[in-house]
Amino acid sequence: MTGLLPEGFRDRLPPQAEAAAALLRTLLDTVAARGYARVQPPLVEFETGLSGWLMKPASTALLRATDPASGLGLALRPDITGQIARIAATRLADAPRPLRLAYGGPVLRAKGGQLNPAREFLQAGAELIGSDSLAAATEILTMAVAALAAAGVTDISVDLTLPELVATLAADRWPVPCPLADLHAALDAKDAGALPALGATAYAPLLAAAGPAAQALARLRALDLPVAPQLDALESLAAALPGTHVTIDPTERHGFEYHSWLGFSLFGRGPEGAVRGEIGRGGSYAVRHSNGTSEAAVGFSLYVDALVDAGLGITRPRRLFLPHGTPSTTADTLRAQGWATVAALSPTDTPQGCSHVWNGVEAAAL
Repeated sequence: MTGLLPEGFRDRLPPQAEAAAALLRTLLDTVAARGYARVQPPLVEFETGLSGWLMKPASTALLRATDPASGLGLALRPDITGQIARIAATRLADAPRPLRLAYGGPVLRAKGGQLNPAREFLQAGAELIGSDSLAAATEILTMAVAALAAAGVTDISVDLTLPELVATLAADRWPVPCPLADLHAALDAKDAGALPALGATAYAPLLAAAGPAAQALARLRALDLPVAPQLDALESLAAALPGTHVTIDPTERHGFEYHSWLGFSLFGRGPEGAVRGEIGRGGSYAVRHSNGTSEAAVGFSLYVDALVDAGLGITRPRRLFLPHGTPSTTADTLRAQGWATVAALSPTDTPQGCSHVWNGVEAAAL
């Protein structure tokens, strides 16, 4: 008998467990109020199918097992977005577009990261299938910010990126002799010193352009890049978020490998300070269908555990201690009034962990 858990896994105890459930409900209620219907895909799928729908390399992210019923390989989902794409392209292929879907549930990964060793996460999000227009992106991005604000996140900031920008420039304006992956790696690492050796000094101004939205847009437009419509779209997105700090990092692609014209990351603060790392990300992408066609989509994912760890969602419960012998009808009435009742099982029980005690007439605060 041991209380040890595998590396990267943990028990959520009170009050954090209640906070996680409350935050998930708040996030999903926010998107439901905007017409997004919840779906609930399974935690486990066939490995071959799940890998195909994830839309990005996932060989190192999957926890695997063998199905004793079929003998086929199974995998635990490391992300829910690919499952939403599968549902949209199969079971809801004939549903009217745009299709608005929401989700919430656990995801598991084979390995943790250096900065965050956790391997189990509670993920919530929304996907708009059938369009990645500016209007669709605006709806998704403003909804993600609204959901975080409803959960109590303050000082929300949004970092916008253009995942296809570097590939677009390398194909025409600024070709490079090195593999495109090497160029992406240098830019993701913000390693301007590596660019000359790659024959990519032309990309240095892109690194220098990153910063607050207005400043970054001015610098990018001064470069006369062949992406004026995308820059106009970023300006519109920033304008749709008054009171939100918006920055632009035009070359960031790490984690946005399968996104198309838009990617964004979300950051913020909780009662205990800045939330560690990202609290969400999203952007535009394509949903592939079995007949070879694809359709545009845009969505976001939020990371509930990061919010809980920052002290969000934790409330002092209204727990009312009922002394031994309190009539059950009294307990029923008090629960109907919104109290969580804790009934004494013996005359020696104490109100430890309760906020109030029933004195026979009213709930008295402890």
